[in-house]
Amino acid sequence: MRIVLYEPEIPPNTGNIARLCAATQTPLHLVEPLGFSIEDKYLRRAGLDYWEHVQVRTWPDWAAFLQEKEPGRLVFTSARKGAAHHLFAFQPDDFLVFGPETRGLPEGLLSDDAPCVRVPIWGQVRSLNLSTCAGIVLYEALRRSGVLPADLEK
Repeated sequence: MRIVLYEPEIPPNTGNIARLCAATQTPLHLVEPLGFSIEDKYLRRAGLDYWEHVQVRTWPDWAAFLQEKEPGRLVFTSARKGAAHHLFAFQPDDFLVFGPETRGLPEGLLSDDAPCVRVPIWGQVRSLNLSTCAGIVLYEALRRSGVLPADLEK
């Protein structure tokens, strides 16, 4: 399982997702342009001292990511379209792709052929925070694909 942040904009969200990746040993891919510097103090603060434990790779653009990424299926996320995340058949080598906080993934990436998931919302909000969604989707993807260790004591 891998997390891909497409053009992330808010440093604390990326920092929180980096911490999530450190906690689950999940590689993190950042597709530029980024709305911040990797050296941003808010990004570092949100990730605290976990950055050294994150397998992070930055890509200059989406085309470069697609050209050089390892094998695996791209699973896109959306606030409004796609299968409910808890019903989707994740695979262990999936790339979970999340879009920018203010606009989501561009429609060009969300084609009818590409798998897409969403976290269901039935309350009176437009969407959930990006780092919250990443945590929900990642843990469910790990569980449903059989990757989440069953014998964790911690």
